[in-house]
Amino acid sequence: MDFFSIAKARQSGRNYDPSRPVEQEKLSAVLEAARLAPSACNGQPYHFTVCRGEAARQVAEATTGMGMNKFALQAPVQIVISEEDYVTSAAFGARIKKNDYRSIDIGLTAAYLTAEAAAQGLSTCILGWFDDEKIRELCGLSHPVRLVICLGYGNEKDTPREKKRKEMQELVSWKE
Repeated sequence: MDFFSIAKARQSGRNYDPSRPVEQEKLSAVLEAARLAPSACNGQPYHFTVCRGEAARQVAEATTGMGMNKFALQAPVQIVISEEDYVTSAAFGARIKKNDYRSIDIGLTAAYLTAEAAAQGLSTCILGWFDDEKIRELCGLSHPVRLVICLGYGNEKDTPREKKRKEMQELVSWKE
């Protein structure tokens, strides 16, 4: 599958088959793709905590506050991405340029992870609504949680949807 096909196929999955576990080799491929994502000064200021079984259920519960993300309870894997400290050179650049490189880096690694998941035939949904303190406690983390990614096989309701995106002319300007 080429990248353009992956970009067209990848969507936020909200219907998972909880009875179908994700094979270790597919999970390893997804994590390897995330590991290879670019980051400021190659610092990789993040950590992945892969939760399966009861741990996945508990993390999913921590994403369902105020009625949100109920579908997360179906996903057999939850990948928690927590923010880690900057490497010295990236910290210096962030301070001087007033730019949050960690957030950019976490977004890039999440994009690589979810793209490879799509290539592996898996469904994902990136969650930003969660109880940070609860997930930190569950996963034994000392740094802030930034994203939780649901991962698993889609069920029969997980059918491709038409992508709703802005028109190209709204997103792109050309200067010569």
